[in-house]
Amino acid sequence: MAGLLCDGPTGLYLSCLDPRTAAEVAQVPVQALELVGDRVQQAREAGLAWRERPLAARKQAVAALHQAFLEAGPRIVALLAEECGRPAGEAWTSEVVANHDLFQWWLSQIDDLLISLPLDLSPINYPRKTGRVQLDAVGVIGLISPWNLPVAIPLRAIVPALLAGNAVVWKPSEHSPRTAELLLELMRGCLPEGLVQVVQGDGRWGQAVIDAGVDAVFFTGSVRTGRAVNLRCAERFLPCSLELGGKDAAIVLADADLDRAVEGIAWAAFAFGGQNCAAIERCFVHASIYPSFLAKLKARVERLRPLRDVGPLITPAQLALVQEHVAEALAGGATLVCGGGAPGPGWFHEPTVLADVSPTMRLMREESFGPLLPIRSFDDLDEAIRLADETPYALTASVWTRDLDLGETIGLGLRAGVVTVNNHAFTGALPQGTWGGPGETGGGVTNSRFALYHMVRPRTVVVDALSQPHEMWWFPYNEALERLSRGLIELQREGGAKLPGLRGALSGFTARWKDL
Repeated sequence: MAGLLCDGPTGLYLSCLDPRTAAEVAQVPVQALELVGDRVQQAREAGLAWRERPLAARKQAVAALHQAFLEAGPRIVALLAEECGRPAGEAWTSEVVANHDLFQWWLSQIDDLLISLPLDLSPINYPRKTGRVQLDAVGVIGLISPWNLPVAIPLRAIVPALLAGNAVVWKPSEHSPRTAELLLELMRGCLPEGLVQVVQGDGRWGQAVIDAGVDAVFFTGSVRTGRAVNLRCAERFLPCSLELGGKDAAIVLADADLDRAVEGIAWAAFAFGGQNCAAIERCFVHASIYPSFLAKLKARVERLRPLRDVGPLITPAQLALVQEHVAEALAGGATLVCGGGAPGPGWFHEPTVLADVSPTMRLMREESFGPLLPIRSFDDLDEAIRLADETPYALTASVWTRDLDLGETIGLGLRAGVVTVNNHAFTGALPQGTWGGPGETGGGVTNSRFALYHMVRPRTVVVDALSQPHEMWWFPYNEALERLSRGLIELQREGGAKLPGLRGALSGFTARWKDL
């Protein structure tokens, strides 16, 4: 299978298979597991100097990486085709153009996002004191990323992490090691040596990164692995951001623009071959338009071109899971609208639409992560909302209707971290918007200012210019301090005795300073 770990004459390597043909196209060396700690230490040493650089200098280096990334666009697209089976149009839009926006947004916003916040200190309670809350880099970010967006997902963490002053140790998926090597090549030409380290290998190498002393972890992947990552981080008190998957629902109301809904839902279901945590994997259509919707969708999906519009699955194991979901649904009474076969080449599976599905079927409960779209009709909107929320995942959801206010109201009531009206899934490419959700989606956040929360530590800094030998609240505790405190509270308390409070505060204040 793609990304298989092998032992050769010169050591361990990953055998890279083209999912379009199942043929081996390259071998990527894997460093010894016991050397992962050295990589983390090298990143830490490089990071110490990096965080001392002025933000303007860090921005300059990341801006150079941005330009190198754009120049490498054709190389990235060609490699994604060979390594992930990604159609060229999809690779350009999701992995190159979207990341151009990512670089631009972080470079334009990072000054404001990292600005120190002054403390509003009362001159009476805290005379001649100034303070601020500043955001410091946590140190070394451990990044464990998947293969399905092997450029976009890691860059969502790497770009802000570097700008905030961190080093990064990155364990890419064993199914997309060459893409990681290409990005590392670009980084080496723009960033200090050792600042970003790439650790190739399978899940054991990801565990080693966590165990080697990183200061925070960003993980995107399966629920099973994410749970293990979370437990490992908890044992080490490491901040951990998790994005684990989705079982996204689309609700199509009776007044929806049918042509737009069909086009948008077909794209959101079958882009990336359905191997996308934000793919539409459940669709609920109002009964009044259900036959028309199915007819139009069938016609649209049957025009999708293998490898040109829809790529293959990444492994034979994933192909087998998709086939299981289809077979079990058909055996349970679902209707095959179109697709259903796996004719190749490689691990290609036809985009498949299934109608009349039951909520208890596996393909309605488990993440298929493949080109499957199960559809169910509804008469009652409340029932559709209930079914849409009937999943442990909560990443994204969409509502399709001409009534935009109603669509937004329904969307806001759904259990999902991202909701859209008359669109779906593209929001992961918005660097200014949050990406994540509760439940088995993991609760982590990528993109937006909120992604910084696991990359920085707030530090409060207070400078005291008071030259007096004592503070008002220091020893000794006496009646004057109590009188002063009671007076201050009386002045602030709603309905308090203002004049007596003022007298008490002044007399206590005067007596207190005489005592000191």
